[in-house]
Amino acid sequence: MNKEKESVEENPQNNESVVNQSEEITNSENASEEENEVIETPTYEELLNKKDELESLLLRANADLDNAFKRTLSEVEKAHKYGTERLLNELLPVIDNLENALENLSENASKEDKEGIELTLKSFESTLDKFGMVPIYPDNEEFNPEKHEAVSMEKDETKKDGFVGNIFQRGWELHSRVLRPARVTVIKN
Repeated sequence: MNKEKESVEENPQNNESVVNQSEEITNSENASEEENEVIETPTYEELLNKKDELESLLLRANADLDNAFKRTLSEVEKAHKYGTERLLNELLPVIDNLENALENLSENASKEDKEGIELTLKSFESTLDKFGMVPIYPDNEEFNPEKHEAVSMEKDETKKDGFVGNIFQRGWELHSRVLRPARVTVIKN
């Protein structure tokens, strides 16, 4: 060892190489110790638990995706079905005005005028029918608060209690959704 020490002291280049060699040996020993610490393999039960957990997460993610897809389809279908609701609701007063014009047509009006208004009204109604609009005209029906709006009550011995009397304004439904209830009187004897 003395000879090594003397040669190290005499030659400084050798000194550096010895230090480098000793550092490499130390580093490789530390690296192998770290590798031994890091390479701990999980047990079979831990792997099974992890697999079950991942399968459960995958099933949940697939279910969430499927539900989102179904919800989106439903919303798109409703948008197509009821997208014209606002426009159709705005057209209802036009139909009411045409009906009122027919009812209040003066005696001086010609037959052609009356036919023109009737054809226009029928054309309007057939167009609304194409979009799924159906009139609520509750003649001889029992009062239904979901489809009818009671304006007043009246007596009529020919009809039963709770039935619709006079109809002031017909209602409208769009694909079974009431846009405007029919305005009616209710029989109360």
